[in-house]
Amino acid sequence: MNSATAHRMPVASLLALAMAAFITILTEALPAGLLPQMAQGLAVSEAWVGQTVTVYAIGSLVAAIPLTAATQGVRRRPLLLAAIGGFAIANTVTTLSASYALTLAARFVAGVSAGLLWALLAGYAARMVPEHQKGRAIAIAMVGTPLALSLGVPAGTLLGNLLGWRMCFGIISLLALLLMGWVRLKVPDFAGQPTDKRLSLRQVFILPGIRPGAVRGAGLRAGA
Repeated sequence: MNSATAHRMPVASLLALAMAAFITILTEALPAGLLPQMAQGLAVSEAWVGQTVTVYAIGSLVAAIPLTAATQGVRRRPLLLAAIGGFAIANTVTTLSASYALTLAARFVAGVSAGLLWALLAGYAARMVPEHQKGRAIAIAMVGTPLALSLGVPAGTLLGNLLGWRMCFGIISLLALLLMGWVRLKVPDFAGQPTDKRLSLRQVFILPGIRPGAVRGAGLRAGA
């Protein structure tokens, strides 16, 4: 095997991570573009629908650090699948729910999944490639974030106006299920950290993806 083959960028695997980031941001921000429709469907005010973004942010904030610390020894791919599965379940419940309280609970679960996923992405991408490719790999894995904000959310808002807000969350659920299959096929698995290399809560806080995720969640909560 020559050097070029040995160090080929695992684009399909990294794009699966990018898709996970896309789903995370889309799930988080979509209600802000569908306030009137969701308010009518759940029989609450638009201000109360806005709190679904707040609850998502709270779930992400409170879960990221303790979940990351608690799952350091867990193999990475099952953990990634669990996070994506959380989005599939939460968005399915949101699609079907006629109860505001149940929708809030589903949004909190989605936020918890987001907290776990943000903690995974950068480190997962970095483990797929040699040292000199780590920066590029992380950039590819994170490209889903700007794409979701610039394209996904506006498209979701348009689709919600055309087909209804429930259809939007149903589509995200379907995307999450398809992504789980993609991850199973294309994303390599890695062992968790051995006991003697696991980090304290303070050390977990400075990991890539933890503080940016917390800041992003706090910002969205403040703007909700």
